[in-house]
Order: sequence, then structure tokens, then C-alpha cells
Amino acid sequence: MAQDSSRASVKFDAVQKSFGTVKVLEEFSLEVEPGEFLVLLGASGSGKTTALRILSGLETPSAGRVSIGEQDVTDILPKYRDISMVFQSYALYPHKTVAENIGFPLKVRKLAKAEIESAILDSAKQVQLENLLDRYPRELSGGQRQRVALARAIIRRPSVFLMDEPLSNLDAKLRGHMRAELKHMQETLGITTIYVTHDQIEAMTLAHRVAVLEKGVLQQLATPAEIYNNPANLFVAQFIGSPAMNIIHGALDGAQFQTNGATVKTAVKGKLPKAIAGIRPEDCSVTTPSKGTLKGKIYTTELIGDHTLVTVELGSDQIAVKAHKDFDGKQGDSVGIILPPDNLYIFDENTGQRIR
Repeated sequence: MAQDSSRASVKFDAVQKSFGTVKVLEEFSLEVEPGEFLVLLGASGSGKTTALRILSGLETPSAGRVSIGEQDVTDILPKYRDISMVFQSYALYPHKTVAENIGFPLKVRKLAKAEIESAILDSAKQVQLENLLDRYPRELSGGQRQRVALARAIIRRPSVFLMDEPLSNLDAKLRGHMRAELKHMQETLGITTIYVTHDQIEAMTLAHRVAVLEKGVLQQLATPAEIYNNPANLFVAQFIGSPAMNIIHGALDGAQFQTNGATVKTAVKGKLPKAIAGIRPEDCSVTTPSKGTLKGKIYTTELIGDHTLVTVELGSDQIAVKAHKDFDGKQGDSVGIILPPDNLYIFDENTGQRIR
């Protein structure tokens, strides 16, 4: 990770935000390292955008403090916070050219014309726009407009980048391309970046660390690999992963999980009358009914390309399994499912907390 002394850390210290009686952020504490790419991940209403707006100065916290570097910025105007923000809507000036849009932050500062032109060219090259500087936003594709917004943010060389769902207006192919561009650019510039999204693929591919929020509460803060392989609770386990983690309802008795009249060995021990077993689709496999840990009937099969996703009915639960692309089972066939104990996560159904 590229870093230099001008890259700032960011700290949320017990930040709370309420709109009337609605609590949007609750005791939100988080430290972002200098040069880190941190993703705030959550569904609509989780509080992630509110946290970003508080950091930018567009919202005031109901309680708690916010710092950028060594400076407490809780009560400081946005223009004095040394941040650049990239929005979902691009927020470009339609009557200005690409060059004028990119250079606007420096023009406001009244820098010398030659200095501005040099900086515009430099920023445009970083997002591969140097041949489009004379065009207007209406003449650009969605991806090109997003790159103009990024170049305009880069040109200020801020201490912190803030990005609010910047790729959500792009089609799937372009989103994938822009993810790679963003990651490369952030690694090259080394600017501390806080990125808000509801898209877990963006979070997994872009972030050094991911902060998962639900209903204003931080659920887990860890690397993408740690969040995927070692989720703190049922919410995180199901929110990360595509397809989502399978969940099977049952009871934990010692080192055994009991469900649908079958017994499954577990790597954890405990006694819970209402427990949930979770397993990733790639960690279980389809076999003949006699060899399976659990037995069920095929509900549907979907050829994805490099694998076939097989959904099996197990009593009132369904379990998805990533099978070989040549899998030829049919709807209604009886099959067995193998669940390796080491890949099984156990959760308390009432609290959602992981049993370790």
C-alpha cells in the first residue's frame, strides 16, 4: 500500500446520529489508517451514507467526535476539511468542458493558469481522459463521466477521498472495469479512501478492510478474507457471499447439530435448542442419498458457466451447492449433501451470534 506523510488517518469516536426519534448511527467508532481503502458496507438505511456525510461535514453528529489526521473536525466547515467527494450522480457542470470540470477546484483557488492546465492534464491521464478534454458531459458515456468526477477529485490531492456509491449507475461490465481502475488509482496515489456501497462484490474486491453496518451499528471490521471466512454473526455471514451462505435450522447438542431427523458433526460444542448451521455453497457437495450427511430432493439446477448451482430442499430449508458444470441431476431427484464439520458455522438463532 503506497503511503506518504501527507495521507491522513480518520477517526470516528462514539459518533451518534438521530433524525428525530430515529437513531441512524449508534456509538459508531472506527479508525482508518493513512493510505487505507476502507469500505462502509450495508443495506439501505444501515447508516453508511450518514457516516460519510458526517465525515464530510454535510451532517452534524448528535454526539461523538470526528478527526482527520491530528485535527478534530467535528465543528469545522466542509471546505476546511481537505477532502474530496465523489457522488453516485457524478455532479458535473453540463455547460463546462471536461477540462473545465476537472480544473474547477483549482480555479476556485485562483491558481496560475499554466499550473491549472498542467494539473488538469496530469489528472486526466491518470483516468485515461486526456483525449476527451474538449468534450462536454452530454457527449460522454456513463463510465467517462464517472472518470471526470474522479479526475476532479484527484486534482485537489486531498488528504481523504470520500466516495458514495460511485459505480452504481454503470452497467455490470463497466462496473467491473471501473473497480479495477479505482483500485489501481488508489494504490498508486495512496490517498486514504472511504467508500460507501451496498454491493458486497465491490467491498470484497476494493477494500483493504470492510466495515459492515446494520441499523446504525458496526457489526464487524476486518479484511475481506476475514469477513468471508470468519463472520462475527449471522447477519455478516449472510450479507457477504454470492450466492449467500446456506442456513439450516436445528439444535446444537454437544458436538452435534440435529436437523430434519439427521445428525451432523460440528467442530464446536454447546447446547442450544434453537441453533442455525451455516455453510457456504462451495464448501458442501452433492452425492448419492446413501453417502450424504443430509438427504433431500433437487428443487432446481442452474448452469452458471464454470459450475452448476444445485438447490436442494431439506425439510423447510433450502441449501444451494456449487456442483461440477457437467452435473446432470434433475428436479425432484433424491440426493445426499455432504457437510464437512470444519466448514460448518453455528449461530444462536435468537441472538444471531456465532458459537465458537
